[in-house]
Parts: sequence; structure tokens; C-alpha cells
Amino acid sequence: MMLDKIKEDLSFLDKLDTEEKIEHINLIKKMLSDYSPFKKEPVDCVLWIKSSEVTANDYNPNKVAPPEMKLLEHSIREDGYTQPIVTWKNCTKYEVVDGYHRNRVGKEILDIRSRVKGYLPVTIVNSDRTEKNNRIASTIRHNRARGKHTIDGMSDIVVELKRRNWTDQKIATELGMDPDEILRLCQITGLAEMFKDKNFSMSWDIEDNTFDDDFDQLSDDIETYGDETNDFRTINTNDGNRIFHKWDKWECYKAGFYDTKKPGMTREQCEIVYRDFLSDIKLFSETLEKVIKEWKHSCEHYLTNVSFNRIAWLGQASCCYAKGIPSKYRSGFNLLSDEQQKKANETALTYLNKWLKINGMKKVTMEEALGGGRQVDLY
Repeated sequence: MMLDKIKEDLSFLDKLDTEEKIEHINLIKKMLSDYSPFKKEPVDCVLWIKSSEVTANDYNPNKVAPPEMKLLEHSIREDGYTQPIVTWKNCTKYEVVDGYHRNRVGKEILDIRSRVKGYLPVTIVNSDRTEKNNRIASTIRHNRARGKHTIDGMSDIVVELKRRNWTDQKIATELGMDPDEILRLCQITGLAEMFKDKNFSMSWDIEDNTFDDDFDQLSDDIETYGDETNDFRTINTNDGNRIFHKWDKWECYKAGFYDTKKPGMTREQCEIVYRDFLSDIKLFSETLEKVIKEWKHSCEHYLTNVSFNRIAWLGQASCCYAKGIPSKYRSGFNLLSDEQQKKANETALTYLNKWLKINGMKKVTMEEALGGGRQVDLY
């Protein structure tokens, strides 16, 4: 009897147009959730929100490679949206906390956008926590719980949180990291301010204990300077061929490689410039030639690191050299077609091997250049 009454009361929905119907259904869901024993669980109330009101965040380190992105698109097309987009509501906008790529599919793939009538399924978290720190931490927890995050992206996040006065202990607790991981991620950025008040020790104590005898002392003889700098190596996981230079010698750093924004340009504009640059193979090749000749210290530091994605670095470095676009906007690579990505990768590999040959090092395969098969994002 009660269900029949509810059904009768809801019959008015059939008389509404689509937009009004969705608006009323959302209101009803909110009301029902108020009575639910699970009302504190965000998934208890999934709302359909206009995609124009759902905005991407500017800090997500999770990157999906093109094949996985296409699989996600296929999954949503065939099975529908089985997971809502997790958001934080700011006035009339919903900022994505988790589900950036589900958000993109619903906006960019025309047949799916039409099917869901320009709306996206969302849940809302941390509505009472307004600081960006909390949203960043929530995004990282979602990504790390699935094992999905990129090294470069995570280093950007750690730096951002440290700038916001989060202690290492708070970062470790909120993001599920250990102190060594936080230190390594800070090192990756090459940002001076992360260590400006620190005294550098002679080693990072990565694996084994190190002693003064492990390090050759530099002489005061200027004539030996060249030989001594050529011999300067890290103990980097026992790799004797690894050449290390401190951040203040990196030409890429001075060129703005690690900047967090490009003045006067939006994220989307930077990604488009990135895409257009990589698709122009002639310009890309000419710039790679300049990078491997002119950025001596940067190339030595990054291109001798066999566990690093050297193809990605060359792409990012070249775009920074030619266009002044920071590596932060490397996701512009994903705007290329599969064929364009393949050509860009092959071009970068050609110049990596050219640099290796010039410096008396062994030629590498694409897999080796990408970091020996590690799961890292391209560009």
C-alpha cells in the first residue's frame, strides 16, 4: 500500500521535461539519503549533474595510457557508468576528486555524451572541508588504493603539500607513504626551495651504509677539473655509469621545466601547444638536436639514468626548450593520435641513441629507453 502511494505521488515526474525531471529526482535522492542509515557514505547518494558544472582539478597525478583510455571509453559505452565521479562541491561547481578520465569520456565522446544527455553521475565528499589540501589528499588516496599514480605527478603533489606547510609526518599519514618515499619524490622535482634550509650530507643512504672513503675528494688543481667532473657519479643503486649533477646546473631547470604554470596560458592551451609541437616531427627533431648539444648537464643527469623514462624526458625537455612549456603539461601527449605518439617516441629514441653514441655509450631499445618496462607515463 505504501509503495503504491509513493508510485502515485511520483507520477508527476512523467509530465516534466528532461531537465526538470533530473532536477526533481536529484532532490528526491537527497531527501531519501537524509533518512538512510548510510547517509554518511558518499555513494549512498549519486546525483546526475550537468557536465558543464563538473570541472577537472589541476593536480591529479594519475595518468591513463591511450590503450587504457580507449578501454575505459569502450567499457562506459558497453556497460554504462558503473562508478560515479567523486567530486567536491564549490558553490555551483563540482571539482573532480576521483574519476578525471570518466569525466573526460562523458564530455568528449559524443555518443556517450548524447546518451547521458550531457550529465555525469557524481557523489560528493568532504563538503565540510574547504581547503585544497584535503581534496589533494583524497585524490591521492583514491589513486594509490588502486595502485594508479605516476612518479612525476606524485612528486608535484608532495611539493605542493609541503608548500602548504604540511609536515612529512602529515603527508605520510594522509597519503600512505613512508619518509624515504617522500624524500625521493622531493628529489625528483629538482626544486631548490624544498632543500634550501637543509644541509646536504655526502650520501642519501639508499641501500648500504656509506663512508668518506667511498667518495673521491676534488683537488684544488684547476687542470684536473674536467677529469674530476667527468668522474663524478652517484652511488645510485650500484650503477657506476650514472652521472649526477645538482639541480642548479640543470639547463632544463633554468628554462622553466619545473615551473607550475605558464603565465598567460591555461592548462588546456599549454597541452594543445605540447600536442602541436610533438606532432611537428621536423621541429621536434631540430629541437632535440639542440637539447642534446646545448643541455649538457641536464642530459648527463637524466639520460644516464637507465631506470628513468628517457623518452618522456626528451619530449618534455624539447617542448620546454622550444615553447617554454613546463613538463607539468606533458598530458598534451595524450591528445596525439596513436600514430603521432609512435612517431614522437621513435624520434626521441633516435636522438637518445645519438646522444649515447656521442658519449661512448651503448645503444638502447625503446623498452630500455622507457625505463626498462616500468609503468610510467609517456610525456
